[in-house]
Amino acid sequence: MPEPTIITIDGPAGAGKSTLAKEIAKKFGYLHLDSGALYRTIGYACVQRGVDLSDEKKVLNVARSISIELQNGKVLLNGEDVTRQIRTPEAGKWASQVAQYPEVREVVVQILRKLARGKKVVVDGRDAGSYIFPEAQLKIYLTASSQERAKRRLEELKRKGFNLSYEEVLKEIVERDRKDENRPFAPLKVPEGAVIIDSTGKTLEEVLQEVEKLIKNDP
Repeated sequence: MPEPTIITIDGPAGAGKSTLAKEIAKKFGYLHLDSGALYRTIGYACVQRGVDLSDEKKVLNVARSISIELQNGKVLLNGEDVTRQIRTPEAGKWASQVAQYPEVREVVVQILRKLARGKKVVVDGRDAGSYIFPEAQLKIYLTASSQERAKRRLEELKRKGFNLSYEEVLKEIVERDRKDENRPFAPLKVPEGAVIIDSTGKTLEEVLQEVEKLIKNDP
């Protein structure tokens, strides 16, 4: 059986989806498409323009009017590198707000499908396998306990120079889960046919070894 051309990695906030997707892309020659980065960029663009994120119509107008590119791990907004700006805790909240709008999600879906055309891609998100690429040959649902995810996210934020407490990060993770799971349109769920991997207590290398077996179809 040939290697899959589309791999999707779904799961809750802080599960390590992007980190895993980057490693898969590097090791197996896939293009990494980070759907969360697109929502973060749309939220960031709205805030930069003074748009109220609760105004669905205005948010949609911004989403339709901007250009977002993913290049070599960088995110470009209208040609400007905004990779660092969209990785703040605030940008995560903005992403969660704009992602609840169905038409904004459609804009993102169309961008991702266009980028994936004719390529081997690994896509991470919260509805990558259930909605964006339901035809994916390999679907992974990566999860971990909320406590583990909060610990990992806290370490990541500290490395980037952000000073938050564990309690703050845990609260944000739990709230993000609630919003994502209860979103009326394309909510977070285990995609049909997905392999569930619980990474609680596992290293990235251990998870990567599990995924490698799935890609190579090893028993």
